[in-house]
Order: sequence, then C-alpha cells, then structure tokens
Amino acid sequence: MIFPTVQFALFFAVVLPLSWTLMPRQRLWRPFILAASYYFYMAADWHYAFLLAGSTVVNQAAATAITRQDSSKVRKTVLFSAIGLDLGALGVFKYLDFFSDSVSRSLGLSLGLLHLALPVGVSFYTFQAISYVVDVHRGRTPLARPLDYAIYASFFPHLVAGPIVRASEFVPQLAGPRDPDRIPAARAFGLIAGGLVKKMVVADVVGTRLVEPVFGTPQAHNGTETLMAVYGYAVQIYCDFSAYTDMAIGLALLLGFRFPDNFDRPYTARSLQDFWRRWHMTLSRWLRDYLYIPLGGNRGGSLRTYRNLMLTMLLGGLWHGAAWTFVIWGGIHGVGLAVERAWPTITVASRIPPPVKAVGARLLTFHVVCLAWVFFRAPDLSTAFAVLGRLSASGPATGVLTPTVVLLIAAALAAQWIPRGVGAYLRTAFVRLPVYAQGVSFGVLLLVIAAAGGGRGVAPFIYFRF
Repeated sequence: MIFPTVQFALFFAVVLPLSWTLMPRQRLWRPFILAASYYFYMAADWHYAFLLAGSTVVNQAAATAITRQDSSKVRKTVLFSAIGLDLGALGVFKYLDFFSDSVSRSLGLSLGLLHLALPVGVSFYTFQAISYVVDVHRGRTPLARPLDYAIYASFFPHLVAGPIVRASEFVPQLAGPRDPDRIPAARAFGLIAGGLVKKMVVADVVGTRLVEPVFGTPQAHNGTETLMAVYGYAVQIYCDFSAYTDMAIGLALLLGFRFPDNFDRPYTARSLQDFWRRWHMTLSRWLRDYLYIPLGGNRGGSLRTYRNLMLTMLLGGLWHGAAWTFVIWGGIHGVGLAVERAWPTITVASRIPPPVKAVGARLLTFHVVCLAWVFFRAPDLSTAFAVLGRLSASGPATGVLTPTVVLLIAAALAAQWIPRGVGAYLRTAFVRLPVYAQGVSFGVLLLVIAAAGGGRGVAPFIYFRF
C-alpha cells in the first residue's frame, strides 16, 4: 500500500475521521492507531509484522532495563546488546547474501545464498529504534510507555520510508489529545499536493522515459542522452524521495502530529557538507549524532577527522543497500567531504574571486553529487562505468530525450531556487480562494496528474528498497 493509490486513499478516508473521533478518548485512540499502522504495514507482507513487533518489544525492554539499572557497566551492556540485535536483524535480511557472495567470489568458494526478501521499511525503523535506546541511555529522552513506544515505532506515515523521527520529537506529542482546531490544513494539503506532482508528474515521467532506458542499455545512447539521464536521475530521486516524505509530513499533520522536515533545496548547496545539511536531513543528523560523533567527530586532528568522515559515509552507503555501488557512492561523498575540509588550507583557494568561487562551488558540488548518483542508480559496477564511458560518446539520438523530459528536468532544478516564502504565500492565497475555486484547482491538479501518469499506475518509491 503506497500513498498515491486508491487503496491508500480508501484506507486514509477511514482512518482520519475515526482517529479524530477517538482522539478525546485516548484509551481507545492508542490501540486504534496502532492497529491501523500494523494493518498498513501488513498490506505489503503480513509476515514482517512479526519482525516489527519483535523489534518494538526488544528495544522497549532494553530501554526499560537501562532506566532501572544503576550500574554503568550493566547499562552499557544492555545498550550494546540491543544495538547488536537491531543491527543483527538488519544484517541478516539486508547484508548476509551480499557478504556471502563477496566472500564466495574472492575465495572461489560456493556459499549458499538465502535470497531473503527485504522487509519494507526495516532500515528506517531500525535506525529509529537505535536512536531511542541510545537517547534513553544518554538521558536525552525519557522512557516511553510501552504503548506509546509501539505507536512511535509503527506510526504509518513515517514507517516505510521516513523521515527518521526521533522519540524525543514524537512521543511527547502523545501526552494528550491533539487539537483539531490547530491543524495547519493548508500546509498539509499543500505538501500532499506537491508530493503528488513531484512523484507522478516529474519523477515517474523522467524515470520511465529517460533514466530507465539509458541505465538499462547505456551502450545504445549518445553522450547528450547519457548526460541528461544523469541529470534526470538527480531530479528523479529528489522528486521521488522528497515527494514521499512531503506526503508523510502532510498526512501526519492531518492526524495532528508534526514531523521534522527532510529536504531543503539540496541542489543549491555550495559544498557537500551543505548538501548533507539539505538532503535527507533526518538521516544526516542521525549519522552525525550516532555514528560520526561517537567515532570521534573532528576531535583528534585532521587525519582522524578524515577517517571518521570516510567511515561515516561508507557505512551510510551500506545503509542504503548491500552492493559495491552503494559503497562507492558513500566513498565519493566521504572523499569529497575530506577534500572540502582540507581546501581552505590550500593557497590557491584564497585567490579565487568570491563571485566566481560561489558559482563554481555550486556547480562543482552538483556535479560531484551527480557523479555519485550514477553509482547509486546503476544495478552494478559494470553498468555504472558503462554510463560514465558513454558521456563523451557520439552517435544518433534514440528519441528518449523529448522536449517534455527536458522541460521537466529544467523546471525541477529551477524550482530549487524558488525562495522559501513563496510556498507559504501560495498556501495563504489558496485558503483565501472561494470554495468552488479550491475545488476547481484540485480538479485541474488531478487531471494533470492523471495525464502525466498515462494509465501506467504509480511506480514504487525508490526508497522502498532501502
């Protein structure tokens, strides 16, 4: 069950009014929203609901044990045991076949592969679980009541693909009934509508018409088509992923809950560090707080800082997927972040005029990100290098680079530069429209989305496989 489908629309049309009806009666609302979240999750595969429930029980038990222990040694043992179980479950489903295959190839052995299906959302709820037990251990968040933690762990808007919400951000919102009069409905509907456009009008069209053909058979396409496919994938993954999290934030708002933002015009970044402040922001801060800083952060000198950056980004790459392509993707970002930290010490850097430096920094950052996206998108290393090798290739056009696709790519990149206040202005203007005008506007939007879809249905979200 994914957001922009009739199935989810019917599900949410039942859950939303019942949630607000039961909200004043918290003893009824809590089990209801928990059951609704599990129903949503089981629509993908009911078997993995047991994994989610097991993760919930283990981490709540660990957090409870941590709060009841006076011994620092015992508390750390419980913490590391919980983290080990979390990562162990993630490793079995996500990485066991990858490492078995890598060992088999390197040693010439024939090790059996399990070929386990990846449970939907396991990476996201595992990271949330780890952040919870770590924050309880650090004293940064209080122990949640068991039912409250179960709701936090399974709340359906963020369950499948984020954003990665921390317990300290979500659980306090369960303290009492939400107030329906304080729901920012205009922002919620704006996020949902914008998400639908980004997903179905931009991401799916660019992905289907350009990115898939070029990455599927790179040798058949010339340099121009290949370069535009690389730009196209940068647009596709941004519009696809930000669409999901925008809709998740909007749906949560309609239910009375606030999530942290996850994207902030990432392709306007002036550096890779700036990019990671804007891209998948909830993952960026998770990697910073639970990996980079515990590794030592920028303490201990430049070499240790570079090491910590590389390890953080390499592990961040592996979090996205069990393949060497993701390791290289993380490695490119790790090397780039290390180079950026060293750059101010290079004498030539001070001789570049500031305006030139600003433009050059943005262009360089965008193209380094695009280079890394090639490995992120390619199914294997040979395809990635084939795509890069075709960037300077000549040959006839195959017709995949249509005016519609070029316009969508250009418009999506240009939209990154729209000032932040424009969205709030448009929402205010929409609210002030007469009801019939609002209805016509939504009708036109739905027609545009339907026309863009062309009867294909909704493609799976890219981050569902992570």
